[in-house]
Amino acid sequence: MLNLQEFFDNLPSKVNADAVAGMSSVFHFDIGPDAQYTLSLKDGKLSVDPGLIGEPSCKVTSSKETLEGLLNKSINPMMAMMTGKIKISNPGEMMKYAKIFGLM
Repeated sequence: MLNLQEFFDNLPSKVNADAVAGMSSVFHFDIGPDAQYTLSLKDGKLSVDPGLIGEPSCKVTSSKETLEGLLNKSINPMMAMMTGKIKISNPGEMMKYAKIFGLM
């Protein structure tokens, strides 16, 4: 079972540089006061940093349990959004990268 820390630690090595060549974006994942991450994609390279850094193109707010459920495919992403368990400030931006990040 994948946990949140493992997901963010391993994400840069799992993103195919060819799939994100020429793309750039910044995501904030706010999973409570002890779990905040910034994903920065630039020039085909993804970096993950602790904290919320810079101005995001998309902000994801969720509980740790909900996000881990999404990662482990035990929670349906659409149901989580419709029930307010996860909030996404720019769903179009998230949909563009969801498969690349392994969220779908």
